[in-house]
Amino acid sequence: MSPPRVVLVTRVGCHLCEGARAVVADVCSRAGVEWAEQDVDLRPDLRARFTDLVPVVLVDGQEHARYHVDARMLARALG
Repeated sequence: MSPPRVVLVTRVGCHLCEGARAVVADVCSRAGVEWAEQDVDLRPDLRARFTDLVPVVLVDGQEHARYHVDARMLARALG
């Protein structure tokens, strides 16, 4: 099984993460693209890379957005 194209890096209790989750879920659903969410505090590799920069959206392993997710830009990146 291949990894999801989109990974949303979040943290429990992060209000920006809640908004990002809604955008990512909607855009990925419309595009038919798999996505996953990973908690920065449960993954030492992500914690070292992103510390307090969440939410972060990765597309195909590359950082696409930080803090706020623009639905149109994400859709374009997946198109």
